[in-house]
Amino acid sequence: MSKLAGIRTAALAVGALGAATLAYASLVERTQFTLREFTVPVLPAGSEPITVLHLSDLHMTASQRLKQVWVSELAELEPDLVVDTGDNLGHRDGLYGIRAALEPFRGTPGVYVWGSNDYFGPSFKNPLRYFNGPSKAHKKPERLDLAALGDYLDGLGLTGLNNTAGVIEVKGVRFEFFGVDDPHRGFDRLDLMADALAEVRGAEEGLDTRPRQGSAATRPAAGAETGTVRIGVAHAPYQYVLNDFVDHGADLVFAGHTHGGQVCVPGYGALVTNCDIPREQVKGLSTWRHKGRAAALHVSAGLGTSIYAPVRFACKPEASLITLVAAGSPS
Repeated sequence: MSKLAGIRTAALAVGALGAATLAYASLVERTQFTLREFTVPVLPAGSEPITVLHLSDLHMTASQRLKQVWVSELAELEPDLVVDTGDNLGHRDGLYGIRAALEPFRGTPGVYVWGSNDYFGPSFKNPLRYFNGPSKAHKKPERLDLAALGDYLDGLGLTGLNNTAGVIEVKGVRFEFFGVDDPHRGFDRLDLMADALAEVRGAEEGLDTRPRQGSAATRPAAGAETGTVRIGVAHAPYQYVLNDFVDHGADLVFAGHTHGGQVCVPGYGALVTNCDIPREQVKGLSTWRHKGRAAALHVSAGLGTSIYAPVRFACKPEASLITLVAAGSPS
């Protein structure tokens, strides 16, 4: 075989491998929906286990029946709480798919926050630009019907946590939730969240618990010590948001947005995170530490992709079932 023929053969082989990889990523792995399970010991002593279903980044369209059915069947797990960390919509008609997927959860308590794709429709982006930092907003994004989505989630029984706080009691355990609107688009208002959290804590304790710069009082005792479990919720896990949640006493934080990297290298992991979270914490359960305090952090790799980048490689779409148990139990 001549040298030129050898080069052509190698090029054809590389092209065939690339085509096969793309076909697998777009036609196979993108729909290999997976349930991850974790245990987090944060409940007060003597509490019975409480399950939390974490959904994120569905990027739903009306035609994605396989995804809708898979998500709807998760209701058979009978979770005690649902946490939705945003980017529900993937198309202007996505709410039809969201209704089909989430209707079986009607009456299950939970919380939600917005991601940018709840506000705006998807647009084409050069994937190589993600290596230069977090993605930028399209100059003329298509506005989606955020109000209709909010009305539907509220009607299911979920509580919006966009720059605010609230309390939910489950199985005798008081959960103090606080969250922010999408940090990736700069919609978060940590100051408003802090004010709402102060009202929640003031109503419970009869005093003003707003954090003050540099004060040790900015780090309340852990939930296992107080009988209240504190949970922070955001779409995009930017470090400044995670740090603020820890300063407000979070025992556990939920986030999404990263897609787990979406295209990963086996044995290496995510190439990009689309925010400033360390690459090794781009998905799954880890610990976030800040100024001497720590919180459990769960980042979901999510269930969808943009319609303009419908691929996943070495990063299956996922939902997570988090079982909360009494502190001191094995995790």
